[in-house]
Amino acid sequence: MKDRNTEPNAENNIKTFFWAYPTEKIFAELQAAKTGLSTEEAEKRRKIYGSNSFKKSTSYNGLLLFLGQFKSPLTLILLAAAVVSFYLNDKTDAYIIFTIIFISSMLGFWQEKGASGAVNKLLEMVKLTATVLRDNKETEIAVDEIVPGDIIVLHAGDVVPGDGLILESNELFADEAAFTGETFPAEKKAGIVKQDATLGQRSNSVFMGSHIISGTAQIIIVNTGLSTEFGAISKRLKISQPETDFEKGIRHFGYMLMEITLILVVIILGINLLLQKPVLDSFLFALAIAVGLTPQLLPAIISINLAKGARKMANVQVIVKKLSAIENFGSMNILCSDKTGTITLGKVKVQGSYDAEGKESKLPLFYAGVNANCQKGFRNPIDEAINEVNTNDVKTYIPVNEIPYDFIRKRLSILATDGNNQIMVCKGALKNILEICSQMEVADGKVTPIADAVNIIEEKYKEFSALGFRTLGIATKTIKDKNTITKEDEKEMAFRGFITLYDPPKPGIQNTITELRAMGITLKMITGDNALVAKQVSESIGIKTPVILTGDDLRKMSDAALVQKAGSTDVFAEIEPNQKERIILALRKNNNVVGYMGDGINDATALHTADIGISVATAVDVAKEAADIVLLNNDLEVLINGVKEGRITFANTLKYIFMATSANFGNMFSMAGASAFLSFLPLLPKQILLTNLLTDFPEMTISTDNVDEGLINLPRKWDISFIRKFMLVFGILSSVFDYITFGVLLGILKAKESEFQTGWFVESVVSATLIVLVIRTRKMFLRSKPGKYLLLTTILIVLATLALPFSPFARVFNFVPLPFSFYAAVLIIVACYIWMAEVAKRLFYAYIDKRQLRR
Repeated sequence: MKDRNTEPNAENNIKTFFWAYPTEKIFAELQAAKTGLSTEEAEKRRKIYGSNSFKKSTSYNGLLLFLGQFKSPLTLILLAAAVVSFYLNDKTDAYIIFTIIFISSMLGFWQEKGASGAVNKLLEMVKLTATVLRDNKETEIAVDEIVPGDIIVLHAGDVVPGDGLILESNELFADEAAFTGETFPAEKKAGIVKQDATLGQRSNSVFMGSHIISGTAQIIIVNTGLSTEFGAISKRLKISQPETDFEKGIRHFGYMLMEITLILVVIILGINLLLQKPVLDSFLFALAIAVGLTPQLLPAIISINLAKGARKMANVQVIVKKLSAIENFGSMNILCSDKTGTITLGKVKVQGSYDAEGKESKLPLFYAGVNANCQKGFRNPIDEAINEVNTNDVKTYIPVNEIPYDFIRKRLSILATDGNNQIMVCKGALKNILEICSQMEVADGKVTPIADAVNIIEEKYKEFSALGFRTLGIATKTIKDKNTITKEDEKEMAFRGFITLYDPPKPGIQNTITELRAMGITLKMITGDNALVAKQVSESIGIKTPVILTGDDLRKMSDAALVQKAGSTDVFAEIEPNQKERIILALRKNNNVVGYMGDGINDATALHTADIGISVATAVDVAKEAADIVLLNNDLEVLINGVKEGRITFANTLKYIFMATSANFGNMFSMAGASAFLSFLPLLPKQILLTNLLTDFPEMTISTDNVDEGLINLPRKWDISFIRKFMLVFGILSSVFDYITFGVLLGILKAKESEFQTGWFVESVVSATLIVLVIRTRKMFLRSKPGKYLLLTTILIVLATLALPFSPFARVFNFVPLPFSFYAAVLIIVACYIWMAEVAKRLFYAYIDKRQLRR
């Protein structure tokens, strides 16, 4: 009689409690078959269930992006004030304010929309796929195309693409830590589980967002997208990724501007009201100043810069999955990586085959070939190397059963038959093979107890390792009267010998590592290979006396001790998968920006833990999913080019912030002072907004600007203190020349209200536009070539500003023509301003460099 808990009530939704039903009912409910869905049926279901993802529709995102351009409280208040102005019959000014805000917002929307579209196209290049049965054959499709009723084939390294019921499995283990918090993988097999089982108890099901550690399975997808357990969590918690240092920096920068803006607005509004200037004009003036001080286009500029950087990085075979990670990529000063495929060629070759006594013998290689040829789990370079050198003899054996490789046992067992004899062949790490052997067999067939030769075997292992060879052990055992094997069968086996493998260093890797060092990036090798192999490889790539820390050393070491030791360690050898995270955390605690490069099943946690997770296009799904950056070519040279582009992107983003804050702060500070002694507003609200709009045009091209070599050579981090100092120094300098302009206008030209406003508008826009060419570089501006688009827009805005008082638009903005003597004065003032900015820049950076040397 069945347990009553395993048979759910009829009224319960089958899809909600699918783990509690037999597979027949699931197939009937989903109208599916073991041969899979047809392409036509899958398309119909996709229209019903939607995309298998958590993303909103593009049109919805586009609308939100547009509305987001108006989310600034200052902009909203200014719009409200313009509405009041409209109803008080000042319609012309209201229309102008509306128009300028709309143009600014449309510019931001257009640029961000284009940036978003470009990034989405890049992400298509590293889209996750799944193996699905469609039209009764296995095919690879994008994960977001999967629908309920699809039959999925899972292998080690796959990300589970939806909530599903296991139809059949072989030694399947899944990492469900994201749901259960359990460190160890959960074993999964077909069956029925009671309806009220917790997620961790549902051993017959797999869930979207988890990934396969080992084994294989065939499942039927029951729920997709937001209907999955992961979707339910994301809806409840609105899961978002943690902020990068760059995002935190932007947020703190926003708070700083908000504080300064609030203080200035209160002071200016108070002064104007005390001087009994019109209340509405004073209010609009104060708000316009606030908008002027706020870099309205900062979100758009950041998006443009990052998207442009992402496109340029794609040109050097680096795909950015998370745009804000570009800053961390450029700031990275430590890169942790395995050696295979990164430092070495990644093309493993069989070096030799030796019996248990260390004598050359083809037999261990033959058995290794049977194992590699018959295994159906995760394909790997070692099996490919073994299959490459083996003859067709191994193909006389066909697979019967398999115990897949996992990172605890560190071995793979195959049950195979040639039609007459059935043999179990186990291949894996030597230590893990020896522990299941009770005897050893040499070439002449002589069998002796393994205990008699353990010392000899270990000596040969050390000898091979010292030469840089990776060494695997081979064991066999005859199996009769059964067609399945379990882990319990891995005992009392006969040790047959070793096979050695070699993966030579990449040509030119020493030069690459030297280039990394020159860029301020230290390479640290984290490998599961033994210390002798790791030492030989590190010496062969130019690290003459490597400091090596083993996994065993780590286990004996406290976290505090590891923090002290990690920085000076070159190689971490014999490392278990769960130790990688601990190493990365220790390095990060020393104020390093740590990158981790991994492509394996056991790298996901380390990729998440690092400041910047880096994977490759050929990596397993779980590694690509966890990474921030994906390299289309597993090569450190590609990574170096990507880092350079990342640093260029970060440098250009900072340029905009320097330009916007220093010039804007100076102008607004000048307005605050001018309000105190002028009987009229120094600039009308619409003139302030126009100033802001015009000065933004050159700055919008900053993503295409050239970057000095010095800003690419070393890592740079977000520094809000540096930005504050820069803003104060160059803002005050800008303000000094504003007051000189006031003196010329009032003292020499005897300017009235409209003339003053026109004159200061012209000087303000021209000086703020040209000063961009000075503060964009640490060099003298004539020695640092700006980007062509920046130079072109700068010239066009200067010419347009000089011509505006004589144009038909002058009356709209209350501008009047100015005498040419004023233009001569502006030329002298701007020339002096640029010269003083160069002097201030040299003194400022000398001071900053001196402070850094003291640290």
